[in-house]
Amino acid sequence: MNVRWLHLLRLLPFLFGGHRYLALENLALRQQLAVYKQTGTRPKLCTKDRLFWVALARVWAGWRQSLVIVTPDTVLRWRRRRFREHWTNLSGRPTRGRPRVNPEIAALVTRMAAANPLWGAPRIHGELLKLGFRVAERTVSRLIPKRRTPPSQTWRTFLTNHVPDLVSIDFFTVPTARFRILFVFVVLAHDRRRVLNFNVTEHPSAAWTAQQIVDAFPDDSAPPYLLRDRAGIYGEAFRQRVTGMGIREVLTAPHSPWQNPFAERLIGSIRRECLDHVLVLRERHLRCTLARCRVEGWRGTPCARLQPPPDRTARTVFPYAALLPASRQGL
Repeated sequence: MNVRWLHLLRLLPFLFGGHRYLALENLALRQQLAVYKQTGTRPKLCTKDRLFWVALARVWAGWRQSLVIVTPDTVLRWRRRRFREHWTNLSGRPTRGRPRVNPEIAALVTRMAAANPLWGAPRIHGELLKLGFRVAERTVSRLIPKRRTPPSQTWRTFLTNHVPDLVSIDFFTVPTARFRILFVFVVLAHDRRRVLNFNVTEHPSAAWTAQQIVDAFPDDSAPPYLLRDRAGIYGEAFRQRVTGMGIREVLTAPHSPWQNPFAERLIGSIRRECLDHVLVLRERHLRCTLARCRVEGWRGTPCARLQPPPDRTARTVFPYAALLPASRQGL
């Protein structure tokens, strides 16, 4: 048994007798002497020693006169620390945490939320109270499965979804061997980069252009939107015919051909892959040259891979973007 506790037992008769002051002083000195004996050059106080002095300070007013090993301020600091630890333990959060939610209630909340998508936590909480379940509304909101809002589509997806509704048209010129100027009119669908119609004329007019639109979209197959530039060839007759077909015109800015990129790329490919290698004689020759071109012999740009498989039985399959003369296709 510890020597200090033996001294304490020996002093018990004096504590409850008439020599209480002398007994407490003797006890304090013996405790300090015991600390000195069991430590080295510098005494080290353990938790039991600190608790002893804290308790002694509560029952003996003259404890400061017998304190040698530490200063009285140190004992007071121990007491304040012990006071803080005591109330920290009392006011701290319980170690077990909040009680678990009844699995029956959790399953019921999940079923009610799935069966009634428009119900929120207040409505489901009220229904549970009617059924006799005592649960907080905050708990109900935590148990409701979180519905992820579908992410917004990107601009690329948005434009891809509207590509089938857009068709562009444009003119380009071709000089002949006799220095006459021929006008080629093309109608290009944006969804598969398909040339829906083309024609050649030496004297274009608004009525002629409107007739080409009618030939390109028979049987109520007209698209909702038509992209074109602000050329004067699209006169009043053309606008009336397009409006009567239920097509809404989308005009590019003045002197901004880059705003109609698909049609401009098609025209550039036609020039580079076909017309730059052919000497056009007259209007019929140009029309036949364009009509004899086939898409299977051209692999110039990535847009060719967007094309559906060509119809090899047809003799007049007009390609997207580029046109090849018959000599380059083995015809």
